[in-house]
Amino acid sequence: MKTVDQYNFAGKRALIRVDFNVPLNDQYEITDDTRIRAAVPTIQKILNDGGAVILMSHLGRPKNGPTEKYSLRHLVPHLSRAFNTDVKFAPDCIGPEAYELAQSLQPGQILLLENLRFYPEEEKGDVAFAEKLSKLGDVYVNDAFGTAHRAHASTAVIAQFFPQDKMTGYVMQAELENAKRVLDNVERPYTAIMGGAKISDKILIIERLLDKVDNLIIGGGMSYTFSKAEGGEIGNSLLEADKTDLALELINKAREKGVNLYLPEDSIIANAFSNDADTDIKHNHHIPATWMGLDIGPEAREQFAEVIRNSRTILWNGPMGVFEMSNFSLGTQTVAEAVVEATRNGAFSLIGGGDSAAAVNQFGYGNDVSYVSTGGGALLEYMEGKTLPGVAALETVY
Repeated sequence: MKTVDQYNFAGKRALIRVDFNVPLNDQYEITDDTRIRAAVPTIQKILNDGGAVILMSHLGRPKNGPTEKYSLRHLVPHLSRAFNTDVKFAPDCIGPEAYELAQSLQPGQILLLENLRFYPEEEKGDVAFAEKLSKLGDVYVNDAFGTAHRAHASTAVIAQFFPQDKMTGYVMQAELENAKRVLDNVERPYTAIMGGAKISDKILIIERLLDKVDNLIIGGGMSYTFSKAEGGEIGNSLLEADKTDLALELINKAREKGVNLYLPEDSIIANAFSNDADTDIKHNHHIPATWMGLDIGPEAREQFAEVIRNSRTILWNGPMGVFEMSNFSLGTQTVAEAVVEATRNGAFSLIGGGDSAAAVNQFGYGNDVSYVSTGGGALLEYMEGKTLPGVAALETVY
């Protein structure tokens, strides 16, 4: 795969697929610009070379064509400040006006296209739509790792129209390099921390990691299915009843492969799914009938932190509890602090996008770990050994 470092963009219009799917508040203001900041070095490299930049992205999941809530127009003020220039906006991502704006771009200028997903053809991977997009630029750069696992028009199909002029941006390059680092030639002990709601979302990654890691820590909502599988009483805690056999299977596989599997001993429980609910601490196998576990407890926090602090390679995907509520955030924060401490002592730590990235950033530790991935689903699929269409398209020779 070519990278932007191998290309001189002087006099070229670079069509960049970025992942600007950022959260907006009710006033359409960006509440977390992590993904935008991640793309800045790629964009800046092209501008510094004397190229012009055309940015294309999706935002949200619009169902019926153009929707004000999902218009990328809302990002223009933020982008203009970030690049200290007036970022131009095309009210459509294809069509006469978009082509005219793209054609008239001068070196150093930036054009943002309207939301790709206002066209159903984007998610369908429509070739004709991809070809229309391709006419906007001279060279194609994919810097949207977060959508690399989708076979969409702008990520997997468009590359064929740039047989010699397609490449990765810095985000995509760094994501792949860091993912490879926790897959191959790792320094041991290697600890994977898996959290989140469902085992079903993480089966493949857990099974693959059992061949690679020394320690596997499981927390979050999915841990209660393991507790139930072991015969515990979990009250109203999250449960995938049809996955208890699978949970036992994973416990046995870990034992067979010599992997230390750590499940939470105890939980912070609540009598309602609310930050204002009554709380208590109970062993994970003895949660009262009307109560639910919403965070790992003090024993689990201490045990998990000890394992993490003594690790040399760490992969973390998924929170330990409902960290968005302050009364149930301590488990996730404790894990984050242990990962930071291990990193300061020389460990390599990869935070696997999604809620884990949000949590690390919420606690202010984004710069204290080795790498925070911008793509939750894409990273998981890559680590499961799946081919990512957006990456494969850059590797294919036409």
